[in-house]
Amino acid sequence: MIIADLNRSECTALLSSARLGRLACCINGQPYVVPIQFVAEGAKLYSFSLLGQKIEWMRANPLVCLQIDEFGKNREWRSVVVNGRYEELPDRIGWKTERDHAWSLLSQHANWWEPGGMKPVPEGATPHLFYRIIIDEMTGRRAQALS
Repeated sequence: MIIADLNRSECTALLSSARLGRLACCINGQPYVVPIQFVAEGAKLYSFSLLGQKIEWMRANPLVCLQIDEFGKNREWRSVVVNGRYEELPDRIGWKTERDHAWSLLSQHANWWEPGGMKPVPEGATPHLFYRIIIDEMTGRRAQALS
């Protein structure tokens, strides 16, 4: 098995083809990791969520990390880690264009609201929101079988 770094264009290609990632946020030294659906566009990742722990923590500390991976045959894989900043797209004047853009990107894919739009226990009308992650840095690696 050969392990190699992915270049920026390879990282971008993997992000563009992926929909599911693991989002990490942290508060008071305690990490929290959850799966999210997202869409990549340029240096931004767009997503959707109901209010909850993830959103509370990202509001308190906007520095986040997203990891995505892809597994292939013969134990081959590719993985990208993004370090970035959470930015909420609030439902108020001045943000409509950005919210509509996030919705238009996400809604092109089946079940785009899962898992962020689901809660384990019915809680009535829980407010939802769109957000994006501004990519500050990304790195990637791949494993290839020996020929």
